[in-house]
Order: sequence, then structure tokens, then C-alpha cells
Amino acid sequence: MSAEMDALVAGATQKLEALEAALYGLKQVRGRFTTEDGMVSVEVDSDGALADLRLSEAVTSLAPAEASQLILWACRQAAEDAGGRRSEVIAALNESFTPPAQGAAEPAGT
Repeated sequence: MSAEMDALVAGATQKLEALEAALYGLKQVRGRFTTEDGMVSVEVDSDGALADLRLSEAVTSLAPAEASQLILWACRQAAEDAGGRRSEVIAALNESFTPPAQGAAEPAGT
């Protein structure tokens, strides 16, 4: 193979590896949140789907509407955490697809 073809294959292989790493990373993403009082702990996956919900005994002292609002708020916070982590994985993938910076270009006409 020519050097040009070797470089093309190497570039394609690197991009494939970056894609595989991103897919793996997205599967590993989890967002977590626990309320300050510890009544509610939530874990969501990378899609924001509920993966774990833990309620302390103290949550029984709340009115049902108040407890549900606290749970929903905690879920939203965990989903935001997962979104931030997912963004980090995607940013790393985007960075791997960006060509390396080359020296500063000369202005045209100089």
C-alpha cells in the first residue's frame, strides 16, 4: 500500500475507534442526584430514564403531592447531570473528528 492509502486507512480506523468509544461511553452515562435532606436519591441513564429511585423513611412525613414534586424535581436534576455527562462524551467524539490545527495561514495577497 502507498503511504497515502495507509494514512487514509489509519484515519478511518481512528474515527471508527472514536465512534465505538463514544457509543460505549454513552451506555455508561448515569446521572445521579440526592436531595440535601437525603429523602430522595435518583439515578437515570443517558436517555434520562429512571434507573434507580431510593426514598428515605422521612419522605412518609410529606403530603403525597409534596413528595411527588420532590421526586420529580430530583429526577429532573439527575437528568440534567446525565445530559452534562452525555455532552462530554459527544464533545470528545467531535474533537476526534476535527482535523489537527495546521500552522496559521498567510493572508491572501501577501
